[in-house]
Amino acid sequence: MKPARSLYRDFAFGALIPLGAAFLIPLVFIGAGSRDPLKTLAVFFYGPWSNPWFLGNTLDSMTLLLMASLGAAAAFRGGCFNLGGEGQIYLGGCAAAAILLSGGSISGPAMLSLGALGAAGAGGVMGGLSGLLRKRIGANELITSFLAGAALMPLGDYVISGVLRDSGGNLLATGKIDPSRLLPRILPPSALSISIIIVLGCMVLLHLLIHGTALGYRFQISGAAPDLARFSGINAEKRFIPAMAGSGIIAGLTGFFAVAGTYGMCYQGFPAGLGWNAIAVALIAGSEPLFILPVAFIFNAIKTGADTAMLQAGFGFETAAFIQAAVLLLAALPFSSRYLSGRPHG
Repeated sequence: MKPARSLYRDFAFGALIPLGAAFLIPLVFIGAGSRDPLKTLAVFFYGPWSNPWFLGNTLDSMTLLLMASLGAAAAFRGGCFNLGGEGQIYLGGCAAAAILLSGGSISGPAMLSLGALGAAGAGGVMGGLSGLLRKRIGANELITSFLAGAALMPLGDYVISGVLRDSGGNLLATGKIDPSRLLPRILPPSALSISIIIVLGCMVLLHLLIHGTALGYRFQISGAAPDLARFSGINAEKRFIPAMAGSGIIAGLTGFFAVAGTYGMCYQGFPAGLGWNAIAVALIAGSEPLFILPVAFIFNAIKTGADTAMLQAGFGFETAAFIQAAVLLLAALPFSSRYLSGRPHG
């Protein structure tokens, strides 16, 4: 295991290129295509914080990205790569919505707890299945997690557009969840809820689990150096299922926070690339839970500012999507050699 000083140094250098590119790419687009570059730049830097509504929504979307990134990092720490996060978030949100829209006279807090359990269960089963297949038959979890997500996301579409769809609305979405079954808002009228406090608590707990317990140490060794783990008497293969299931549980809970905190309903395709952005954030942060917070904050601020500035400059959403894809690619490049050599982090 690396000392803290080495971790901070690696994080600073590892984050420099992708985050620097994340700033430069939209600036190039703004300078080349905007009729009023200075005004558009002001929107890019100031827009996400310009009033309580924008501030709250920016922090809320950061919260979802932070939680999803913790899920991706949990898989990396166990020597696995979860490509099914997008589907796990989606199915977790669908499960939470189905529970929160039912239940008759059960109290709001009890229904929120059941909704969280349902979301965690949906994501955990999807992730755990990939871990089980890797442990039992050696199936690559990259492929199985991706295929499981791709295969089951249409099930979520069916539930939202058919079984749970609000027949009185024009959206492909469920009905609105009763306000008593939603997470309390912190900065109304924005979408920011107490989910930000819960997610920050999850980040600290994951950090303490990884760095402060014998279980976390064995988990790290198994993921970073499986041969050393075997030599030390640690069965590295036992970590596959917990790593993937834990990653899926966190992703499923991300869907719960989106439905019960951000939207108050579940609409078709709501993750909108959240699972893929989470992989980029986890990679840039080196899978260190505490490092994920500043990376998620900066990454989300760039995304929100780019979306607003690109529209103000007359670009479409496709341009902002291209910017995010470029950052994801730059984040993955330095990681790829470590993964292929069997060292997904550190």
